[in-house]
Amino acid sequence: MGTDHGRRRLDRTVLAGGVWRQGGDTDRRARFRREYARSGAPTRAGTFGEGLLGPTLIHFGTAEQQRRFLPPILAGTEIWCQGFSEPGAGSDLAALSTRARLDGEEWILDGQKVWTSQAQLSEWIFVLARTGSAAGDAKHKGISFLLVPLDQPGVEIRPLIDMAGGEHFCEVFFDGARTPSDLIVGNPGDGWRIAMATLGFERGTAFIGQLRRYSGEYDRLVELARTSGLTRDRVVRQRLAGLKIGLELMRFGAYRTITSLLGEGRPGPEASIGKLQWSQWHQQLTELSIDVLGAQGTVQSASWHEMQHAFIFSRAHTIYAGSSQVQRTIIGERVLGLPKGPA
Repeated sequence: MGTDHGRRRLDRTVLAGGVWRQGGDTDRRARFRREYARSGAPTRAGTFGEGLLGPTLIHFGTAEQQRRFLPPILAGTEIWCQGFSEPGAGSDLAALSTRARLDGEEWILDGQKVWTSQAQLSEWIFVLARTGSAAGDAKHKGISFLLVPLDQPGVEIRPLIDMAGGEHFCEVFFDGARTPSDLIVGNPGDGWRIAMATLGFERGTAFIGQLRRYSGEYDRLVELARTSGLTRDRVVRQRLAGLKIGLELMRFGAYRTITSLLGEGRPGPEASIGKLQWSQWHQQLTELSIDVLGAQGTVQSASWHEMQHAFIFSRAHTIYAGSSQVQRTIIGERVLGLPKGPA
C-alpha cells in the first residue's frame, strides 16, 4: 500500500481535476493539457484515473459507478493504477490468467499483474480478469473489467526498481482479494471490448499534453547543440531537422485525433499511429541528447540528469502501452485492412 512518504509526494503533485473541470468540450480539454504542460507544472499523480478510467466509466460505467468514482478522480483524492499486463501476458494481453469468480455479492480474484505503474501510491486498480472460459481460439472471450480496492487482505504490492533507479513499476499479487459484485464495468465477458477503448484513450488522448513537453525537450536540445558548437555539424543538423519534422507530424496527428473525438466520442484504432510515432520519436531525441553531451553524458551529473534519465527511461517507450510490434499489427489489420498475419 502507499506509504506516508508516498502520500506526501502525492500532495505535492496532484492537480485537483484540471482537465475535467474544463467541461465536456474535447478541444478545451486538449488546450488545458497543452497549456498545463507548457507551464512546466509537475505530472499529475492521477493520470490513470483521469486519463483512462474516467473516460471509460463515462462511456461504459453505470450511473452508480460514475457517481461513486468520477468525483474523487476529478478531485485527485483517489488514485488509480492499471492492472492489465501479466508475466505471461504482456503484448499478448488476451493470454492473461488472473481469474475472478463470483461468490455471493463479491468477486474473488487470484493472480498476478506486473508493470503496474504507481501501484504503491494507489488506492484502487482497474483489473482485467478471466471470469469465463475462452471460446475455442478466441482468447479474448470470457474476460471482464473489474474495479478493485488495493487496501485489503489478499493484495500484495512489490515495487520494481528500474535501471534509472526509480520505482515506477510494481508487481501486484491477488490471493483471494475481493471487490463488490457491482464493481464490474459492463457485463461479464465484456472486458476485452472495454479494455480496447481504455487503451484507445491512453494511446490517443492521454499523451496530447506530452507533445508540449516533448517540444520543450526539443528546444532545450537545440540550445545545447548550439552552445556546444555542434549545429555546425551536418549530421547533427540533419538529425535535428528530422526530429522537428517528426514533432510537427505528431502535432498534426494529435489534431486529427481531437477531430475524430468530436464525432466518435472515443479514439479508434488510428490511435495506435500516434503511440508508434511518439515512442520512437522520443527515443531518437534522447539518443541525440546523449550524443550531443558526448563523454560528459556518461557521467552522473545534476546538470544533465533530466536528459540522462529521459534517455534511460525512453528505452521502455516502445514496450509499454502496447509494443511497437502490436501497434503495427493494429494499424495494418484494423486501419489499413490488410490480411491478418499468422497466429
